[in-house]
Amino acid sequence: MGGNLLKIEDLTLHYGGSQILHGISMNAALGEVTCVMGTNGVGKTSLLKALSGTHPRSGGSYRLENEEIGRASAHALAQKGVAYVPQGREIFPFLTVKENLETGYACLPRDERVIPDDIFELFPILKTFFGRRGGDLSGGQQQQLAIARALITRPRLLLLDEPTEGIQPNIIKQIGEVIRLLRNRGDMAIILVEQFFDFAYEIGDHFVALERGTVKLRGHADELDREMLKAAVSV
Repeated sequence: MGGNLLKIEDLTLHYGGSQILHGISMNAALGEVTCVMGTNGVGKTSLLKALSGTHPRSGGSYRLENEEIGRASAHALAQKGVAYVPQGREIFPFLTVKENLETGYACLPRDERVIPDDIFELFPILKTFFGRRGGDLSGGQQQQLAIARALITRPRLLLLDEPTEGIQPNIIKQIGEVIRLLRNRGDMAIILVEQFFDFAYEIGDHFVALERGTVKLRGHADELDREMLKAAVSV
């Protein structure tokens, strides 16, 4: 386990006049998977949007590698090593797998704009379908492409929003193996928003349960009883 890469305190977020997040505080460490859990509508996706810069937070402190992050844009945060794989994948259906991956170059210096070989070690199907359009892939293959595109940016903080949603079981297993491999490298912190309790519980090192935009429960896997955690994230 490495040190804390991310530290947020009292983070708040609004959509118009509606407050969605009410003073969220949490850390994410290098070499750990931090699972953010809870029922629909508790603010999990809003938290990832705030961390990725795709929706501005209203207040609170956001420190990345001990640097205070101001009102940084999504592009500026990507350049600082934050990669976001949104719910629904959002790949480009009319671009090929190769072209989708190359969209990850946007935040990289020109001399780093290459697709690393380990992308195809993690996701062999993408090499097979390199010239195929993204829209022709299955949902599970599109999810692998979306994660791979995020990894092109060489992130220090990887944000994954429900990567198992609507995915066939064999690809859920592959995605779980990839997340473990990335964690075990020890050079990135991973925040996983996940509704599939068993998947999250098996893979998570640290858990944060949200309820109505606040932290209801948090702790490391060895500190939390499974049934207590399950009760905290259930209706």
